[in-house]
Amino acid sequence: MVSLLGTEWLKINKYPIFWLLIGLCILSYPGVNYIFLNIYHTISEKKSGAGQVFKMFIGNPFSFPGVWRTTAYFSSMVVFIPAVVVIMLITNEYTYRTNRQNIIDGWSRNQFILAKLLNVVLITIIFTILYTIVTIIIGNANTSDISSNKWEQSSYIGLFALQTFSQLSLAFLVGLVVKKSFIAMAIFLFYSIVAEPIAVNLFKYKFLKNDMGQFFPLEISDRILPPPAFLSRFDESAYKASLEAVSNHTIYTVILILVTWLLNYIIYFKRDL
Repeated sequence: MVSLLGTEWLKINKYPIFWLLIGLCILSYPGVNYIFLNIYHTISEKKSGAGQVFKMFIGNPFSFPGVWRTTAYFSSMVVFIPAVVVIMLITNEYTYRTNRQNIIDGWSRNQFILAKLLNVVLITIIFTILYTIVTIIIGNANTSDISSNKWEQSSYIGLFALQTFSQLSLAFLVGLVVKKSFIAMAIFLFYSIVAEPIAVNLFKYKFLKNDMGQFFPLEISDRILPPPAFLSRFDESAYKASLEAVSNHTIYTVILILVTWLLNYIIYFKRDL
């Protein structure tokens, strides 16, 4: 396993675009949370009565323990950036024929898929750690109640990791099927940012109105990270439903991950090198 990761490292450590994307990922996670934190402070710190009412109405979603859920929700908005990294890692294998060279050098196809799986796991771990660090920093800076239990909602670390791994696995599948880097990225980004959100809302509010959109590939894992608690102030029934859906969608997400990697395995084994 260590030798597989070592070989993968040799493929990417001198690739400038990889490091550019990793840098963008590292900036995006604290960046997106800072944007929403800044909006919160801008409104809540107004000296007018409106600022005080706003603060009383929603509380402080960036203090412990609720900050775990808040930052997980906002951080999930930029998971498409590490997804681009994953697509690049698999499509480069076909661009530069390194997957064929690995087999010639003695790797089995099982080892190749395992190496790629480890890549996705490692990227998931890196960004889960980043999410955790960002949450702890923001939470400590915004929590005035020293008696609050900082780790009460830390289970969102695991949920965040599961959601990230699921969506990166789907990105890997797209890259494996398409093989062309920019085309695969365009398909995944268009689907994740435009097509699926529109389809989910059409199913929920326009067409069948039975929320069948919850079973779309990315939406399945999106729903294991419910919106921040303050949104319950606007629609309490919808908020309670989002919390109740977490356990079921956690199971759906695990099943989706297994199906996704089974497809990756089958596609790679049936494809000519």
